[in-house]
Amino acid sequence: MLPLLAALAVATPASCGTPDHQRDTTPHNYVFFGRDRERLADTAFLAHPTVRGAQVKYTWRELEPRRDGYDFSAIQEDLTFLRQHGKRLFVQLQDVSFSEAMITPDYLNSDSIYHGGAAAKYEADATGTSQFAGWVARRWDPAVRERFARLLTALAREFDGSIEGIVLPETAIGFEDPAHQPAGFSAEVYADGVRETLTAARGAFRRSCVIIYANFMPAGPSTDDGLGYLRGIYAHAAAIGVGVGGPDILPYRPFQRLNSLPLIEKRAPGVIAGMAVQDGNLADRDRTSGHQITVPELYGFAMTRLRLNYIFWGTEEPYYTADVLPFLRALPAQ
Repeated sequence: MLPLLAALAVATPASCGTPDHQRDTTPHNYVFFGRDRERLADTAFLAHPTVRGAQVKYTWRELEPRRDGYDFSAIQEDLTFLRQHGKRLFVQLQDVSFSEAMITPDYLNSDSIYHGGAAAKYEADATGTSQFAGWVARRWDPAVRERFARLLTALAREFDGSIEGIVLPETAIGFEDPAHQPAGFSAEVYADGVRETLTAARGAFRRSCVIIYANFMPAGPSTDDGLGYLRGIYAHAAAIGVGVGGPDILPYRPFQRLNSLPLIEKRAPGVIAGMAVQDGNLADRDRTSGHQITVPELYGFAMTRLRLNYIFWGTEEPYYTADVLPFLRALPAQ
């Protein structure tokens, strides 16, 4: 069982977050609504005294419906609404899907210079067979990456300093099977592309937080199953003032314990960190004892071991209503 210990102070860059924000030594709690924007009006969220704001997903496709034609109306609408209720907004900029849904703009998919714009992901099922698992933008492709950097610049022009921060989605991609690796892809060029995108994001957003969900990296011929590349992402993030984190807080999972969790825990002073509690996290069990993690235990791990600045709590039921919101309500007001 994971103990709830005293919080450790965390130093954070003065340029990260809204200017009126006095940072605390405990995590800032947000609700992760994903694509369910209509749930921002939930009374249980708006009236909750210790929930700072919302994290909402917006896809590249919806934000740039045509080349250089941006539509940020959904972000502006949500930001205005949240401000009226004393809440803040964290944008998750989505260039990856976990379904048939295409998340890149049509012009990327149709213009040959972008080589399709996105690639199909594949993940192994319980039998070891590769199955289609969604789409990811060609982050390793310079032409695609240049367009994504333009989107970041346009977003920052509108929202830097107004939104609390922007999250770039997870680095894990399902190209382990050589038969499904797209043209031009390699672990090395992918890692180079991720670092370049981080540099572009930090260059665009100077006041709002920038966080990369760096959970896993694809393996290369001379790295430890991608861990060497993952370390490189964390080192680059620390060097340029980008925060780190991941899409799942899973203290019991062996792969998380071998990859992102120790890197988050041992990150350099001043590097912020934010992680999400997503579907399945609160159903997770210790493989040895069978003990199912509780909200207080997960919070204690996130606060004391990982020293998170931000926790983005998902709305999976029954945990959200029965466990998460009551636990957060019992926390001291910040």
